[in-house]
Amino acid sequence: MLSDRRQKVLAALIEEYVARALPVGSRTLTERYQLGVSPATVRNELSVLEDGGYITQPHTSAGRIPTDHGYRAFVDNLLQTDFASELNDARYQGVADSLRSCANELDTLLENTSSALTRLTDCLSIVMAPSILKLRIKQLTLVSLSAYHALVVLVTEDGQVFNRHIEFAEEVTAEELSCVQHFLNDVFTGKSLQEIESGLSIGMAEAFRDPVVRIALDEVLACLQEGEQGRAHSLGVTSLLHQPEFSQASSLLPVMEMLEDDTVLLQILDNTIQDSDGAPVVRIGSENTSEQLSGVSVVAGKYGRGDALGVVAVVGPTRMDYSRVIKAVKLATSALDGADHS
Repeated sequence: MLSDRRQKVLAALIEEYVARALPVGSRTLTERYQLGVSPATVRNELSVLEDGGYITQPHTSAGRIPTDHGYRAFVDNLLQTDFASELNDARYQGVADSLRSCANELDTLLENTSSALTRLTDCLSIVMAPSILKLRIKQLTLVSLSAYHALVVLVTEDGQVFNRHIEFAEEVTAEELSCVQHFLNDVFTGKSLQEIESGLSIGMAEAFRDPVVRIALDEVLACLQEGEQGRAHSLGVTSLLHQPEFSQASSLLPVMEMLEDDTVLLQILDNTIQDSDGAPVVRIGSENTSEQLSGVSVVAGKYGRGDALGVVAVVGPTRMDYSRVIKAVKLATSALDGADHS
């Protein structure tokens, strides 16, 4: 546990390093920050922080930079802050109002949330929709396109919409299709894909002997399973490339490879927030369980209801503005939790 004075010196050094991406010397801290102590005391506190592994000196006679351990001490102290009043200022309220305006269209809301996060943080943002496997079906509609073709449209309880074309081997009238729609709604409304598949495995399939019903059922399941892919809305790669740490595009390759696989990404983010009590979780550099993320920090939060939880995350250099990023993630999860997709 750092003393208040050392915490203050560490915070000043991190603030300076975040702003300029250059090693910080004691003279800079003394001249630019009101630390209330003499230059000699600042030098002494920096030595103690270095001995404790909170900061390091990259080159002889150079200033110091924070270590992952130093960022962790800083973030732990930061997470005790109540940001409620700051989130009420005009900048954040403007973003919140903009997100609420598209709250009835989930895909648009997720895309806009990702865009807002990138603007607020200058980092890579990721917004993942709640797992469709656990979401309950709100409505199922079958639209006749011709005697041999139809469209299935699914709406989940959180407002996600999925559709898929159906092709029949024999003619199917609009009236027949309507009867199938009513039957499937009676069976599926209020159930999740997991519950549906579980029911089929224990004998529900007997209820689907009608070939038209069976074809429609297969397409419904395929529609939901397809929807489970591509759940991530991510923006901000260009913002990361502007950071000194990633001036060489090759340094971003591990992160980008991870982002290309939604399954891997979901597992990483789920592991990041599984023990969260609702507050944003911060993983700094080497704290990330994935080697692909060992060179970055991840700030993640969850939103949603029950088991159907989505994830909001910001990925950036360990030299990120943690205060700003944490506030942005809090704002995003609050907006998504408060959205009404009914």
